[in-house]
Amino acid sequence: MGARFTTERAADMKILTFASVRTQTGDSEFDYETETETVGELLAELIATRPKWDTLAPREAHIRCALNQQFVERDTSLANAQEVAFFPPVTGG
Repeated sequence: MGARFTTERAADMKILTFASVRTQTGDSEFDYETETETVGELLAELIATRPKWDTLAPREAHIRCALNQQFVERDTSLANAQEVAFFPPVTGG
């Protein structure tokens, strides 16, 4: 897998998934190293490189993202990222 790097820019973080994202990918939690710079780039990289993550591609735009336990936009920098989480769209009523 080409996503693992050992350069100074590489960031090692914990990836978490919840609800249907977890069900579709089969991943609940794993450590990941990347050179991507934003949360959105990271999600795109995971969809392109990890087994089963490609099943998320049709609804990629609707997946919610959190960085260090705070919901964020996809253009948020991964600088100082310790944990990135992915959630399905949240509904309620």
